[in-house]
Amino acid sequence: MKSHQALLFAAILTASPAAAFQPSCDSPDGCAIDGAHAGTYHMAVPDGWRPDPGAGDQKLVVFFHGHRGSGKGVLGNKGLVSRFTRAGYVVIAPDGYLFPGRNVRGWPARPRENPARDDIAFTEAVIADAARRLDLPGFDILMTGFSSGGSMAWHFACYSKLKPSAVVPVAGGLRRPVPAAKCPSGPRRLLHIHGFADSQVPLEGRGIRDWHQGDVYHGLGLLRATNACTSKPDALSTEGPFWCRNWTSCGSGAPIRFCLHKGGHTLPKGWAERAIEWHREGA
Repeated sequence: MKSHQALLFAAILTASPAAAFQPSCDSPDGCAIDGAHAGTYHMAVPDGWRPDPGAGDQKLVVFFHGHRGSGKGVLGNKGLVSRFTRAGYVVIAPDGYLFPGRNVRGWPARPRENPARDDIAFTEAVIADAARRLDLPGFDILMTGFSSGGSMAWHFACYSKLKPSAVVPVAGGLRRPVPAAKCPSGPRRLLHIHGFADSQVPLEGRGIRDWHQGDVYHGLGLLRATNACTSKPDALSTEGPFWCRNWTSCGSGAPIRFCLHKGGHTLPKGWAERAIEWHREGA
């Protein structure tokens, strides 16, 4: 079976004649975070970019790679990164936890399931470190990820007190165990994208050894309760290859959109444009 990272590369057109970005860590191994939540991440800024502290919060996309992937691999996908840097985003690609004895990186994305590192605290430290390195007062954050990285985006949105402006998980749901009633972090503006034919991470989730990927519908129901949305969507829409259900009249002011495409476990064509639009609509 292909790894999630190989599927990611196959899913995105890498056809940009020249990269529209510059890597921004001192080492090819990435920027290092020391201390209790140690790890590495990779970062790129738009080509020719200079910090402008007077311009308000800088647009940032945090992209969590899939299982067996890496932040370095994300930056190696010039098509993916350039789609965001051309839109004015700084791109951060954190490195998932390196599982002992397996030489594999991933995101457990479940409460208390990674005793060696708190991945939420690690990600918060990454964002703070990037702001320091770039001499910026803060970021306007779009958080996304693919497969287990999508689950990590959900996990961060549900549990972190740091509030992204928009969250766009792709092909990865909120993993079990889930909160009993609402996400502790409070309302979040979230667009979930998933393939109807996904068998790697099916919409209902699947059991793997002693854990479960989680049911996408259950996660969306939990977030609707958190966001004070009705159970029935306010609108249905067709946007290119996507069939979307939209909750726009949520009492919290944070809407939810759920978009399906007919494909499988992949980043579908047009997903990045949908993510950027979702972020801009909430600005």
